[in-house]
Amino acid sequence: MIRSTPELEIDILHSRGAKGGSLSTAQNIHQKEIHVIYQFDTVIVGSGGAGLYAALEAGQKSKTAVLSKLYPIRSHTGAAQGGISAALGNVEEDKAEWHAFDTVKGGDYLVDQQAVRILAEEAIQAVYDLENRGLPFNRTPDGRIDQRRFGGHTRNFGEGPVRRACYAADRTGHMILQTLYQQCIKHNVAFFDEYQVIDLLLHGSTCNGVVVVELATGEIHTFVAKAVLFATGGFGRMFRITSNAYASTGDGPAVCARRGIPLEDMEFFQFHPTGIMGLGILITEAVRGEGGVLRNRDGERFMERYSPTLLDLAPRDIVSRAIITELRAGKGIRGDGKIDDYLHLDATGLGKEVLQSKLPDISSFCQTYLGIDPAASPIPVLPTAHYAMGGIPTDVHGRVLGDAKGTIVDGLYAAGECACISVHGANRLGTNSLLDLVVFGRRAGRHIADYVRQADLVMPGKDAADEARARIARLTDGGTGPHGGEITDEMQIVMMEKVGIYRNENDMRAAIAAIQALRERYQHVRVQDTGKSFNTDLLELIELGNMLDLCLVTATSAVARQESRGAHSREDFPDRDDGAWLKHTLAFLEQDAVRLDYKEVDTSIWKPKPRTY
Repeated sequence: MIRSTPELEIDILHSRGAKGGSLSTAQNIHQKEIHVIYQFDTVIVGSGGAGLYAALEAGQKSKTAVLSKLYPIRSHTGAAQGGISAALGNVEEDKAEWHAFDTVKGGDYLVDQQAVRILAEEAIQAVYDLENRGLPFNRTPDGRIDQRRFGGHTRNFGEGPVRRACYAADRTGHMILQTLYQQCIKHNVAFFDEYQVIDLLLHGSTCNGVVVVELATGEIHTFVAKAVLFATGGFGRMFRITSNAYASTGDGPAVCARRGIPLEDMEFFQFHPTGIMGLGILITEAVRGEGGVLRNRDGERFMERYSPTLLDLAPRDIVSRAIITELRAGKGIRGDGKIDDYLHLDATGLGKEVLQSKLPDISSFCQTYLGIDPAASPIPVLPTAHYAMGGIPTDVHGRVLGDAKGTIVDGLYAAGECACISVHGANRLGTNSLLDLVVFGRRAGRHIADYVRQADLVMPGKDAADEARARIARLTDGGTGPHGGEITDEMQIVMMEKVGIYRNENDMRAAIAAIQALRERYQHVRVQDTGKSFNTDLLELIELGNMLDLCLVTATSAVARQESRGAHSREDFPDRDDGAWLKHTLAFLEQDAVRLDYKEVDTSIWKPKPRTY
């Protein structure tokens, strides 16, 4: 039975700051369960930089709610350290055209070039908008936003490194997150913290809401909206060693995939060259931007052999492969040729003053996790799983695309790392991630604000939440089954060892078989904690199901691409093959199988050339 309950509406909406929303309840008298249905114009799932910027824009013209399984300022955007790229030219000459070219070249030409043109051109105003909203950037002596070098960013189409990264010490993402969250609070955006998305509601080809579980109570609720935007971040936790937070489990892409939305270019996953050895915690590229140097066991600056022009500031895929090649040659610090050997990132030449003023968090990380002072001792580093170039396919307004023809799924949007526009292609340049979420989070929010003005609110059927409810009921029915943690461990090891930096067909096919077996075991898994309130056991099992689906999509997409391009490096197909593979992958998850389709890459500005640095 669905009935209007004004008293309950006042109590719940007021307590959560959900101004302007409306609510109804469906109550099962026998089971004593309350199913709350919230109504908003716009619902944004995810409270990182992309979600908050979209909420800020959409919320000024529509009733907007942000759902997050975290408290917003704990979102993973806050972990981004080194900077946000924009051709301001504050320190040396720079142009948006150079920035766009570097991004296309860095992405190994799998980049949609008109989208990148928008990214580079709108970067400048985006950074100034953040400054005007209160973001405390580092400053030059004359008071302008300071800039430093970052990997793959060059002057004059590749002549040499350029200072393009705008930064707030080494906590730029944290400052962006704080700034945008404060602005959202100022503009009365409604926040529903600690709500986990489970399902996407589609009415024909139009999105009309999401189903979520409230972590505080274990209750399932429906959020009905004219527009839904996914900004749930990446999914690096499917790898054993990663810089990603525990919450980075690909919830948005997995939910979309199970509803028939394709995922684009999932085979391209970036490994950052410098994670803390054994932990994966990131040592920002800004260390090398300020003058830090990678060295092998002989003290050699080995990047001179791999990238004679950009050296340690070559794109991340090149530096990561160089490190693995050095380790395989026995030039790691231990010299045993094993994959868990490590190299040194030498920042001792920077001096204490630079480290404390420009890289204070890195200095603290080294002391906390390694017990060393980076001004006196080199930092032991290894590549770490870092960033998903693939995700939910969108256009430049954030609208989700349902097939290779570009059919728009009305009312459904995505932005940030969970989306694929594609502005990163086969390999993202450093500092372009924060730029992506700011530029396209803002564009998506503005488009949503216009869209909801003319769209109708379609209420879901009474059975809209049944699938989500059945899924949760299966996990919590009191039955016995395998422990989810064991499945997670096996999944992460398989992906790290067989779908990592270097790949080959035998390993990837073995990974697919292993993931399929894990997905079968997952069907029998059950929670060990049967409580309702803040059941982290249940949350982890939901996240595990999402990651297993994305692992299958990733490995299947990767084994099909018989070439090496950017972060996808095939030992059995070592060359880039533009004739056969200059195309985007679209992967459709169809229960236990993945169907692949492809679409063209936009090369309308620069034609593909060999990538040299």
